[in-house]
Amino acid sequence: MNLDAFVAAALDEDIGPGDRTTETVIPADATGSAYVLAKSDLVVCGHEVARKILQAAARRYDGEIAYVVEHPDGARVPAGTVVARVQGSLRGIIVGERTALNCLMKMSGIATHVRGWVDAAAGSAVRIVDTRKTTPLWRALEKYAVRCGGGHNHRHALYDGVMVKDNHIWATGSLKEAVRRARSENHHLIRIEVEARTLAEVDEALETDADVILLDNLDDATLQQAIARCREVRPHVVLEASGNITPERIERIKHFGLDVISAGGLIHQARWVDLSMKLDRDPGSS
Repeated sequence: MNLDAFVAAALDEDIGPGDRTTETVIPADATGSAYVLAKSDLVVCGHEVARKILQAAARRYDGEIAYVVEHPDGARVPAGTVVARVQGSLRGIIVGERTALNCLMKMSGIATHVRGWVDAAAGSAVRIVDTRKTTPLWRALEKYAVRCGGGHNHRHALYDGVMVKDNHIWATGSLKEAVRRARSENHHLIRIEVEARTLAEVDEALETDADVILLDNLDDATLQQAIARCREVRPHVVLEASGNITPERIERIKHFGLDVISAGGLIHQARWVDLSMKLDRDPGSS
């Protein structure tokens, strides 16, 4: 992701030909300081994006902004915590405020949401992992937010891993044939994952040399049976579960013997958290 291009496009969308209010009310050479305040308990995420946005906004008015992190990405903070301070071009601060906060609120919302899922897996070796269910063009930032929340990333995109899913199997004719073709066309450092939705498909997957078996949309009892079969036949195959995953379910299945639990809900179910940016009343304060 080209973050500078993202920042420029985001500011262009909001500013357009110019901020009619700020440019008529705030003198071009005015300076000031402000603080970013957490208005709810949250996990912080997005400082670098916010910093770049504010500094880019300031440059549009030939000014500069210093962005000081008080609590780093990944930190869990209570409501009322100042997470960052900014100082410099007053026009830049005011013009960049909303775009910077939007990114902080969205990314911190994901990180905060993910932390609850990771906490549910505490006491086990299971990795909580995201999926490709991301906002187009936001994927790198959303996956970064997952990591800040304590989770892990699945493949980033279609190009960096092989995952044989139900449509590939249907189009190919069989799970075995799909895996055979994938193995023959990819180099030995590429892992191959295959999706299994029934115990019969699990048995078929075990007859291949797939590196990872995704146990998809199985109920708890069937999931336990599938894991037992896999551990008996291929003890070292990586086992991933997905489908109908919630923090409550993670607590039930985290000791079943899985290696990975993946969920699109880590990102698409996350809600923004509330942060605000307030100017210091004393222009000389830091």
